[in-house]
Amino acid sequence: MAVNIDLTGRIALVTGSTQGIGAAIAAQLARAGARVAVNGRTAASVERAATALRVEVPGAEVVEVAADVASDEGTARVLDLLPDVDILVNSLGIFRARPALEISDEEWRRYFEVNVLAGVRLTRAYLPGMMERGWGRVQYIASDSAVVIPAEMIHYGVSKTALLGVSRGFAKAAAGTGVTVNSVIAGPTHTGGVEDFVYQLVDRDLSWAEAQRAFMREHRPQSLLQRLIEPEEIANLVTYLASPLASATTGAAVRVDGGYVDAILP
Repeated sequence: MAVNIDLTGRIALVTGSTQGIGAAIAAQLARAGARVAVNGRTAASVERAATALRVEVPGAEVVEVAADVASDEGTARVLDLLPDVDILVNSLGIFRARPALEISDEEWRRYFEVNVLAGVRLTRAYLPGMMERGWGRVQYIASDSAVVIPAEMIHYGVSKTALLGVSRGFAKAAAGTGVTVNSVIAGPTHTGGVEDFVYQLVDRDLSWAEAQRAFMREHRPQSLLQRLIEPEEIANLVTYLASPLASATTGAAVRVDGGYVDAILP
């Protein structure tokens, strides 16, 4: 039997989708037929991403949502433009290497606001409507750093650990309603932001191919894939979890980590 993911008629909001993993997720959902809301902080970045998506996926229905969902005002703007969605992918996230003893209270709060509370607010707003309609999908893009806290950015890792608990808790709130809530544990992924991060940790004079090999060898040696994951590979799993095919998967932390986490379960 052929696997067919058809999201025609569904409305999907992907936060932080102007680049990287979020942009790849938006594209895959659009290919599956969903009407996709592209979100970023500025109108210019959203317009660029939406234009690129329409070129990449001809005929795609794209909604441009310029708003900072890490703020109450930005969340209110999103809800004004999109009162209801069927699929919510909380992809927004920030990361940066910082020695553990140099992370200030302000920075800890910033990571919690962006990486955790932004998704919590949107879930709290959209989940009741999904439950009432008897169908919906909520996902949080977590990270291998949620399980293997990186010494060079524990604030990021802890924020992603929180998402595993948040998704499990909201899944319990939606139990028996036809709505699923999951987190996706993404492994080390090749994005522009990650390229910058890699060069924070390895010699900047190396070519990208050499830098990537050095990074995986020195900082992520436990990866079974032994390369960075491409954003489209994350998007494939997210699109499956957003589909009717994943109706029995909820409250889960699903791994697409290239075997990075050295455990049978997260």
